[in-house]
Amino acid sequence: MVAFVGLVLGVLVIAGIGSTVLTDHAARTQATQQLATEAKSLAGGAGQTQRLTSLRVLRVVKAVLRLEDARIVRVSASGAIISPIPAGLTSGDLEPGSLLQGDSVSGQDGALAFAAAPVALTLRARVQLRLEGVYAVVLTRDVGDVGPSLTYFLIAGAVALLLAALVAWQLSRRLASPLIEARDATARIAAGDLRSRVPVRAHDYAESLSLAHSINEMAQGLEEAQSRERHLLLSVSHDLRTPLTSIRGFAEAITDGAVEDTTHAAEVIVAESRRLERLVGDLLDLTKLEAKEMSISLRPTDIAEVVSVTAEGFRPLAERGGVQLTVRVPSGPPFHQQIDPDRLAQILANLIENALTFARTSVIVTLSGPDAGASPGVRSITVEDDGPGISAAELPRVFDRFYQADHGPNRKFGSGLGLAIVAELASAMGATVRAESPLNSTGGARFDLTIGPGAPPT
Repeated sequence: MVAFVGLVLGVLVIAGIGSTVLTDHAARTQATQQLATEAKSLAGGAGQTQRLTSLRVLRVVKAVLRLEDARIVRVSASGAIISPIPAGLTSGDLEPGSLLQGDSVSGQDGALAFAAAPVALTLRARVQLRLEGVYAVVLTRDVGDVGPSLTYFLIAGAVALLLAALVAWQLSRRLASPLIEARDATARIAAGDLRSRVPVRAHDYAESLSLAHSINEMAQGLEEAQSRERHLLLSVSHDLRTPLTSIRGFAEAITDGAVEDTTHAAEVIVAESRRLERLVGDLLDLTKLEAKEMSISLRPTDIAEVVSVTAEGFRPLAERGGVQLTVRVPSGPPFHQQIDPDRLAQILANLIENALTFARTSVIVTLSGPDAGASPGVRSITVEDDGPGISAAELPRVFDRFYQADHGPNRKFGSGLGLAIVAELASAMGATVRAESPLNSTGGARFDLTIGPGAPPT
């Protein structure tokens, strides 16, 4: 507000001073030109001289000129003015030498504008004596000073400043209020109040609205991140507590001699230890992926071989669960793709294990070959199960960390990190993974991993 009013004040001062000076100069110049024209007209016209041969006429003219703020003065042949001159002028202002030569004189002396035009007067006496003298018509006009103009300027300037102050006050409120609210909201967010929001008003400026929306989106993102962090801690603590409880219980029972089948107890301890190891390993993998520290070694790889070996490793698990595992790999020469075989096997293992968890009777793993209609250099691996499927509400969350569904027929406690690792690893290798469900009226789910483009087949 101060800057705005100061700018208006500066403009008014500069404009006022400039206008006053220019107006005063124009008024003085115009008055001087008018006086010069009038003086020449009274003297008989430009370039002509008026010869008065009658003293009586001269006296009448002098009397008339006095009524019009004018005077006739006499200039001697030596250049001295021997008649009274108008108040406010000096003999030097009238330039007697120029008048003697027949030139008109005009100018300004302070607030007084003047003009003088020479008149030649010849008087002849009866005794035939010739007396010659040079007279001049002198006109003056007081053009005043800037006092009245300055008064009007000050009044107009005061009104303009008042209006500028009112406009600046309104503008400063509209500009500063959203900024103050944004500052207060960010301070509360920094203090830990992630539910704090910046008020959004439709009449605010577009820039203020954009800032408010950005801060609110940031706060929303931080709140969601905090919620995910809490969920992460709860999930990790739950997943760690359950196997630790089993391990501790069986270990104490063995120590106390309360377990008859120690072999079974040892198997439970081993299984729960592996479960803990898997959870810790998954957490470490995700941490490395986030920090871009996961080792990814891309090299020409026979994808068909990786798919076959990885899927066949789960056949015993599928048979124990009563699930038929089908692996469909196209025949023909090996197809090499730039991929990390270990990470690809890790992705496939997580997808197949997830499918076996929810499948009712079958899991199908398919690799699309060069003749399967896929784009050149792009191959797709699908893992499909006939389980209950994924609901529309759950489908967007299947790759979230610690997301777990509890309706699989072979469901066991897991870390809920498998599919999250799949998505992160696929992204790190330039591949994509997506989920599709349901596949039919009874459910079913399909996960599609797309790889490519890579090296041409060899």
